[in-house]
Amino acid sequence: MASPRTGPGRRDGDKRRDAILDAALACFVERGVLATGIEDIRKAARASPSSVYHQFKGIAEIVLALVERIAASQYTALAHAVAETTSLEHAVRASVAGLLAWTFANPDEARFMYQAFAMELAGPERRALEAVKYAQREGYEASIRPWLEDGPLATWSALELATLMLGTTHQACRIYLTGQRLDPAWMTETLPTLAWLGVDGMIKQGRRPRRRPRAPRSR
Repeated sequence: MASPRTGPGRRDGDKRRDAILDAALACFVERGVLATGIEDIRKAARASPSSVYHQFKGIAEIVLALVERIAASQYTALAHAVAETTSLEHAVRASVAGLLAWTFANPDEARFMYQAFAMELAGPERRALEAVKYAQREGYEASIRPWLEDGPLATWSALELATLMLGTTHQACRIYLTGQRLDPAWMTETLPTLAWLGVDGMIKQGRRPRRRPRAPRSR
């Protein structure tokens, strides 16, 4: 006999949850996150009110669940892109190429993520959003951490390196997703090199993020 956690009931619940999240994504992309209500999502999902509220307490939980699902997809793609890299330069270029490829393949998901993190949220909601994203980002950061253990980047955190590597690319993706004429071929050809020039320039100039104080080691 199938267990309740893996049987048909659980699978049906997962399908309903995914259907609601798919409908939410479509609504968010069409109307914007702030202009979308839970009733809009319910109608788009063709779900009953009880079905929606059985899965989610409200719109905030839907946003968090969608961020978690999309961030998992995005950072899995980035981790896979850098998994076989053999140098810091290779890792930088592969990270940018991976982010671009994921964005071009998932434009609606990318639009939603930029919308969600641009919202002005109350403290607890913002912390919850960041926590969900951080949990999914860990695998990718673990993939680039080897390049931080020795040498000129030893004082950098994985997040600092990722910010330098991907900041310009994220901005270009935001522009591209608004429909402005930013050529994907140009982005793919130019942005990996631009990212590496930024990292390499910081290394050559000896400019590093300020070292954080470390806790004293126990003896």
